[in-house]
Amino acid sequence: MAPADGADHSLLGLILQAGPVVKAVMGMLVLASVIGWAIMVEKAILLGRLQREVRLLSNAGDPTAANGEGLAARVQRAAAREWAEGRDHDESRGEYRERIERAMRETLTATMRRVQSGTAFLATTGAVGPFVGLFGTVWGIMGSFQGIAQMRDTSLAVVAPGIAEALLATAIGLFAAIPAVIGYNRIARRLAGLRADALAAIAATGARLSGRPPRGGNLARAAE
Repeated sequence: MAPADGADHSLLGLILQAGPVVKAVMGMLVLASVIGWAIMVEKAILLGRLQREVRLLSNAGDPTAANGEGLAARVQRAAAREWAEGRDHDESRGEYRERIERAMRETLTATMRRVQSGTAFLATTGAVGPFVGLFGTVWGIMGSFQGIAQMRDTSLAVVAPGIAEALLATAIGLFAAIPAVIGYNRIARRLAGLRADALAAIAATGARLSGRPPRGGNLARAAE
């Protein structure tokens, strides 16, 4: 607990005067906040790129002409490979279409998984951050009461600095948790929307390809 006289009651002063346990809690929360913001910035950039790729996929033409290494091109190439194999004699058009779409969905899922990686840290920070800050607060208040017992003085001037240092840990926990929760929810919503748009484009491509035989392939196998 900080001394009553000559104490620095500024925000930085409260942090520097806090006990080692409370300082460690504050440090972990600040680090979690910095990592969380870095993840949110990275995901904003990745989601912007993914949105452009999904738009390209929705407006794509002939899958066999796809080139490049973006998501749209990879999904189209996966569809073109299955389409080029044609239909088996015992395979219905619906099964043929499902096979084409499954190849595209597998490529999409792999990309979505890479984009989603790291968001669990945001969810964890949002859920645990306030409780970690509360632990620091409880520990700090316990130290303040111990100081009161040693000094045998319960005046507000003696109690207030130590309690302020302790409550600062809860404030930092909320500062780390609230943006993490908001960021996680926004990322999850955008991913869900982009996934739905991509799946709609995949379904349209599968329906288009399954209705015509591959060029230069076995027309009898692909016919109805």
